[in-house]
Amino acid sequence: MDKKLTNVLVFLGVVLVFFAIVIYVLGKGEAQEGALFNFSVDQATVGLRFLFVVIGLLIAFAVYFFTKENDAWEVGTRQVVWMAIGAALYAVFSWLFNGTVFVVPSASQVALRPAIAIPMFFGYAFGPVVGFFSGAVGNIFGDALTGFGLSPQWSVGNGLVGFIAGCWMLFKDRKQSMNTVLYISGGLVLLTAILYFLNRNLPNMLYFDVDNGIFGDATISVFAGLSIVIGFILVLAVRFGFASNENVATAVMWGMLGNILGLLFAALSDIWINGYTLAAAIVGEFLPAAGPNLIFAAVLVPLLVGAYASVQRQSGR
Repeated sequence: MDKKLTNVLVFLGVVLVFFAIVIYVLGKGEAQEGALFNFSVDQATVGLRFLFVVIGLLIAFAVYFFTKENDAWEVGTRQVVWMAIGAALYAVFSWLFNGTVFVVPSASQVALRPAIAIPMFFGYAFGPVVGFFSGAVGNIFGDALTGFGLSPQWSVGNGLVGFIAGCWMLFKDRKQSMNTVLYISGGLVLLTAILYFLNRNLPNMLYFDVDNGIFGDATISVFAGLSIVIGFILVLAVRFGFASNENVATAVMWGMLGNILGLLFAALSDIWINGYTLAAAIVGEFLPAAGPNLIFAAVLVPLLVGAYASVQRQSGR
């Protein structure tokens, strides 16, 4: 068997086993007061949640299968090290900015998730495999540290954010790939924004009242509904503002596509898992998560890419 195929299969198998242990072993336990981690998973829908974990991994494998000759699929010691670092950073920063450790006063219910820039950057810099692991495993541990319990399909969605951010490596022509990303992302932003305007009174499924422990009892704010449009405009500003710096432009554009498709996967899965309507999944979950993420992608990813480039120059690479 081809070594590259073997490595990818081993990687996907390890991730699958990890999620199986989390869902079917650790997820059965009740959250203990004062415990560092809460791995509890809703056991009523555990089968469907695991099914969407499998579907997410199959999507990743399908992309690999049709582009398997590309060097982006190398998985060696270097990639494993970056996986561990990326997942650890994403877990810690997700916990720090979950709205309970550092409470940020806000006129809206949108949680600040600047940590999303981490899987975007690790995917861009070190490839789709590293990006997937950083996003998926990092999100699992970040949620467990937060104590809210786990939604494994959302962790896989976060994995796809990093995975897709690294898929720029599969294209020979960067400019053409960014144009393709622009058209796909722009179309999805437009469709979801229209859906928001048609369903503005739906509750925001991601809203969490920290003081009262209440989820989903507020309608989505105008800022949350339009944040995906704002984020898209900011990403375009970075794309064309850094036209001479293809590294920054590529990282931000592909990070945007990863954010949109990864979180869309997670939100749509809740149509089957939680019985949501399409409108509820998009307006109540996708927009409050994906919109602010795009804003952070436009602001933070260029900083990370610039810092990484500086380190490479100093090390002579």
